[in-house]
Amino acid sequence: MNRHRLWWPLLTAIFLSACSSLPAPDEAAELEAPVQSGESPYLLKARRGGNPTLSELRTEPGIGLRAVAPLTVPTDLWDRIRRGFAMEDLENEQVREREQWYAARPEYIERMTARSNKYLFHIVEELERRNMPTELALLPFVESAFNPQAVASASAAGMWQFMPATGKDFDLTQNMFRDDRRDVLASTRAALDYLERLNRQFNDWHLALAAYNWGQGNVAKAIKRNQAQGLGTSYTEINLPQETRQYVPKLLAIKNIVARPERFRAKLPAIGNHPFFDAVPIKRDMDVAKVAELAGVTERDLRQLNPSINKPMFMAAANPSVLLPWDNAAEFEAKLASYSGPLASWTAWKAPRDMTVAQAAEQHGVDAGELRELNKIPLRMLVKAGSALLVPRNGKLDMDVPEHLADHGQLLLKEEIILVRTQVKARKGDTLAKLAQRYRVSAAKVADWNDLSPKAKLKPGQQLVLQLPQREARMAAANERSAETAAAGKAKPGKKDSKVAVAKRPSGKAKSSRELKVALDSKKR
Repeated sequence: MNRHRLWWPLLTAIFLSACSSLPAPDEAAELEAPVQSGESPYLLKARRGGNPTLSELRTEPGIGLRAVAPLTVPTDLWDRIRRGFAMEDLENEQVREREQWYAARPEYIERMTARSNKYLFHIVEELERRNMPTELALLPFVESAFNPQAVASASAAGMWQFMPATGKDFDLTQNMFRDDRRDVLASTRAALDYLERLNRQFNDWHLALAAYNWGQGNVAKAIKRNQAQGLGTSYTEINLPQETRQYVPKLLAIKNIVARPERFRAKLPAIGNHPFFDAVPIKRDMDVAKVAELAGVTERDLRQLNPSINKPMFMAAANPSVLLPWDNAAEFEAKLASYSGPLASWTAWKAPRDMTVAQAAEQHGVDAGELRELNKIPLRMLVKAGSALLVPRNGKLDMDVPEHLADHGQLLLKEEIILVRTQVKARKGDTLAKLAQRYRVSAAKVADWNDLSPKAKLKPGQQLVLQLPQREARMAAANERSAETAAAGKAKPGKKDSKVAVAKRPSGKAKSSRELKVALDSKKR
């Protein structure tokens, strides 16, 4: 953390060092290039003994220099971002449309930019360190409106909107305790790694951004299709879905608004060119509430800086540092050094077997509803063996969460099967094994439920009790009713057969109705 706080002294030293290599004031007076208003002659022309000017160096083939940075340190972060713009503009109708859309919604711009002030400085620092265009610092405006808790319908999450699989590819841990796709530091590192990779692949920032939105495989295929047809392969020439077609224009529209807010009557909140937060190391697990208390911040503000934490506790093994507002970091360190009370109320525990939430709660002396809510367990679900649960600390479990559990803990669930007491009757020839097979239960359980020997013989009609899942219990009851109805039908006295057999003549023809009547009359007599 101390190296973070040496930022300004180091920066000053760098500038002083740079100044020491420039021409002396009397030599500067001899520079031939005219000095433009507000610009230093040292940066416009630094020639000694016939050396080329810096402007000449910038235009020399093979010399890939950006515009020379001024010695003055920008006091406003927006100014610093503007100085790093390096992406080629798109002059088309889509950019104009998006400019008008944002300009017509000043409250939306203000809301987005106000939310960004916590994170922008860090992103700009990382971009400059990697020599990447600072336009990319504005990309979270497009992705999430700078909301680290944003979740898209396609399961993308976080400020940079990583899909689960892509997040795993870039080492963003996603488990029951945290989701690094929402982590400010981790997700920014991953996003810039990804964008760098895409730019190396396509050698074009517009195509890299299209791939970030649509997928690098899809963009590569679109380029190959155009190549096969002898068509151009730039961002504006390849066939893209509508969302991706609008993606780069959105970013460039925001860039243009940041570059000239007065042109669009936009108000950008003042953001100082200095860190908003500091990363403070922790060596023990700590409750979120305890960190907030010692730092003198609200839990809401603390979670905005640490949005990956989805439980009420920081795990030191997974989160070796906590992000705090810059002015509160020192206060937290001082109070933590002198604090002697308990730091964490919770720890992690692995379920040794399948169990209900009630069983797990009873084992740890906590209310079942509280345990269910804490671990986000839906109703009518069983906790499977090997699941990691957050449980209260007690005498037996009063330890910090180990690294392997903090990094790999998963909540594994299965549907809880509710058994219903059901009565059935043994059929002729039934044994315990046959009856158990019919209802998909074990013979041993049938014997146990009915206090019978496993070798007991069953009599037809003997009543037995089974414990069946609700669906199977309903089916068994229906079968029993059908069997009783059928048995009752067979037991009723038989009715005289009213049918008269049709006597046949030797010829095989049936007797006439008159002949049948005569025959019946003779029987009556």
